[in-house]
Amino acid sequence: MIITGKYPNLRLRRNRKSDWSRRLVQENNLSVNDLILPIFLIDGKNKKESIKSMPDIFRYSIDNIPLLVDKAVKYKIPMIALFPYTDNKLKNNIGLEALNENNLVCKAIRLIKKKYKNKIGIMCDVALDPYTSHGHDGILKKGKILNDETIEILIKQSLLQAEMGCDVIAPSDMMDGRIGKIRKALDKNKFQDVQILSYAAKYASSFYGPFRDAVGSNKSLKGDKKTYQMDYNNNFEALREISLDIKEGADMVMVKPGMPYLDIIKSIKENFKIPVFAYQVSGEYSLIKNAINKKIISENSIIETLTAFKRAGASAIVTYFADKVAKSLKK
Repeated sequence: MIITGKYPNLRLRRNRKSDWSRRLVQENNLSVNDLILPIFLIDGKNKKESIKSMPDIFRYSIDNIPLLVDKAVKYKIPMIALFPYTDNKLKNNIGLEALNENNLVCKAIRLIKKKYKNKIGIMCDVALDPYTSHGHDGILKKGKILNDETIEILIKQSLLQAEMGCDVIAPSDMMDGRIGKIRKALDKNKFQDVQILSYAAKYASSFYGPFRDAVGSNKSLKGDKKTYQMDYNNNFEALREISLDIKEGADMVMVKPGMPYLDIIKSIKENFKIPVFAYQVSGEYSLIKNAINKKIISENSIIETLTAFKRAGASAIVTYFADKVAKSLKK
């Protein structure tokens, strides 16, 4: 219960009169510790390839990854997230390239761990969409995504990433029961310290378009993902998903997309005592960045949106603005 006085005895503007006063009563604060930097990978050497739908975001060949990680370490960003752009020749119906120890993600993990040791965390996406010829996160058979058969491949993908040195396994596929099976397999193979960040509340959203362009799955995607990603009309369903994944062994949970789902973040935070992450997805990034480039809004909107995640209860945010914001916060 909030108890307030009456005007003129109580004037809330008194607390806003100066910068020092506003800082004293500030309720939420964004820091570099809240940021996770996504990185897109591409095959080849000395490549830095632009992504048409995401201004100022690039795909990098493995040898150029240190250009980004050096900055992330310098600005003390806690973790990076790796996403591959897989050549179409390496894709098939069941995404077997995900199990290749020399795929882009595995090579990047080995390079980063060798060069940076434990100076920065590595988060790896566990899903098949970058590797399947049909663009779905799981095995497609007769127009249906097979849940249990997909999980068997996700377990192998998780174990491979852990073996390469991944710190945080992040299943984003939304198959039922995969967290428990992945946790069991990791523990059985002596990867008890590898964390699981579950994309537990991932919605079938229209905001993913630029990301699918970035990983090369947009043109190949057949149909939609509504049979496994969540219906954006639902909120209580998210709590059920979160509850199940916590019971199955998730260390952290993700809400995706971010800004349109602040209510979901807040609800999860209020109902569960677990770190809740948010993903400021590619569509959100591109809308903000294009508006800034056209001088429709100012760059201050970046900090404003990220602070909104903190205000809703997010422990950390995956954002394509991470390096830019970290540099700004350091100043």
